[in-house]
Amino acid sequence: MQQPTFVLVHGAFANSFSFAPLQAELGLLGHRSVAVDLPGHGFEATFTHAYQTPQDPEGLATAPGSIKGVTLADNVAHLIGILERAKRNGPVILVSHSRGGITATAAANARPDLIDRLVYVSAWCPVRLDAGDYYAEPEMAEVDPAAFASALAGNPADLGLLRVNFRTANPDALAAFKAAFFADGTDEQFLTFLNTFQPDENLDFGGSADRAQAATWGRIPKTYIRLTDDASLPLALQDRLIREGDELTPDNPYDVRTLEGSHLKWLADPAPAARLLAELAASEE
Repeated sequence: MQQPTFVLVHGAFANSFSFAPLQAELGLLGHRSVAVDLPGHGFEATFTHAYQTPQDPEGLATAPGSIKGVTLADNVAHLIGILERAKRNGPVILVSHSRGGITATAAANARPDLIDRLVYVSAWCPVRLDAGDYYAEPEMAEVDPAAFASALAGNPADLGLLRVNFRTANPDALAAFKAAFFADGTDEQFLTFLNTFQPDENLDFGGSADRAQAATWGRIPKTYIRLTDDASLPLALQDRLIREGDELTPDNPYDVRTLEGSHLKWLADPAPAARLLAELAASEE
């Protein structure tokens, strides 16, 4: 049997760079991986002079961004192109994190033939509701999107994108970021990871057509890796997404695994995740 290829899909404001430590661990375990940059991410991202030091708040609030107009459909088309290429070399394990799960789910709806296993790592897989609507549900009651308001730059409606100033020195904003993403990291680790983020993200969070579909998504073997201390996508919501997915396809339930740590800990300290993924790869060979 051919060895599987891991295709790794990042979350909001992130890029392929955040997977570098995980890819190193996977490589040392003998596994091939490809980290994806979705459209407008990575070296396609916009880092304006206004984002540098000293910052220009007015310029940052008005400067155009390359991700404007990028849709979920664009993300899916880009991912499918990568999956098609990876599939030529053997089985494909599609791994998504956070908002990347929405793209992975939509790609699985469209081309289940390209994916041998879906792996969600504390990632969105909307089933009964549109992804954005889960924020009004009890499982997200302790998540406060307004906590980031002081770091927002510009009006999303005017910019056509969501822009966050991750280089802010505002202590309240930094504290909110750390609590949401990396509460179990040191301040140095947190700031290092924060500086891998890009300021712009697209506005398309998906709709009802992008929810998991039993006839396509539902026939792919799938694993959900729960992150026990995730404050950005709380464990209660992770468990709800697992439960709803199992109810949609009771004959093909999630293989559920668990890692300790926050939303970003598994990427900064990737050895446990790499070993878990290696176990999944062995099951596909």
